[in-house]
Amino acid sequence: MALFQDIIGQEQIKEHLQNALSAGKISHAYIISGEKSMGKEFIAKVFAMALQCEKGGIEPCQECHSCKQALSGNHPDIIRVAHEKPNTISVDDIRSQVNNDVAIKPYSGPYKIYIINEAEKMTVQAQNAILKTLEEPPAYAVILLLTSNINALLPTILSRCVALNMKPVPDSLVRRYLMEQLQVPDYKAEVCTAFARGNVGKAKALASSEDFENIKAEALSLLKYIQDMDLNEVMAAVKKATEYKLEIGDYLDICAIWYRDALLFKATHDVNHLVFREELQALRRTAQHTSYEGIETILKALDAAKHRLDANVNFELTMELLMLTIQENS
Repeated sequence: MALFQDIIGQEQIKEHLQNALSAGKISHAYIISGEKSMGKEFIAKVFAMALQCEKGGIEPCQECHSCKQALSGNHPDIIRVAHEKPNTISVDDIRSQVNNDVAIKPYSGPYKIYIINEAEKMTVQAQNAILKTLEEPPAYAVILLLTSNINALLPTILSRCVALNMKPVPDSLVRRYLMEQLQVPDYKAEVCTAFARGNVGKAKALASSEDFENIKAEALSLLKYIQDMDLNEVMAAVKKATEYKLEIGDYLDICAIWYRDALLFKATHDVNHLVFREELQALRRTAQHTSYEGIETILKALDAAKHRLDANVNFELTMELLMLTIQENS
């Protein structure tokens, strides 16, 4: 199914698009922005289906010929712009798939819809090329630019589009979705929700990832015993964790959530809001052994390590410095 009601959260975007559908006032271009895995493609798919639906409601009917074509990915008037180079949408991609195509009237639907995913990958030349179409679009054209970095788009493009920004989904909704729709047990749903920070796609991916379970186990076993380990043992544990496909960022996030739990427990002795409450004994030990200042220092060091790795600073060096900081302050 692909309905507006299947979109979790994002009430403002749903309302905006459904109002446009009911009033028949469709803009020629929309930017849907939000971080990776947030569901931009799904929103674009539902909106495109509703625009082409033969019944013309504010939800795609799912049953007409047009909806069935859209569901199977074969609608001739819903065009997904492809690009050969993984990190670049070139001027040729835009010219051949949008500019040279847009003059041809729709085959069957009332609109011709172009979905450009990862629009931030358009080169400046590609953006200038699409600008020509945005400046003088035919009445039937609708362009949907999906991006995780709206700042990469030219101001001239932004000024000609309706920008819809996705918001983080409340934790309670993410948790309920994982438990009710995906049958994820409550403790696991809690951990995945804490990590996803309002990103439903990320929560879903984590809930079904074996790597995530393994990396979590690795990180927790390190954090539980780091006070008693020498540096070689610590670095061996870190090296093992990096063998997983999940980014090291997730490993560092697990560490940060552990120390935030320790801080919360130290301050309140309340178990109810802890993410890792199943590890209460070990958390209590961390909280007792580590001062408030020590936990703050560790959290800052974890944040700094993330920034260093993003800036391509040497991995071993960054991790060694981080682990020394954690050991010294634990």
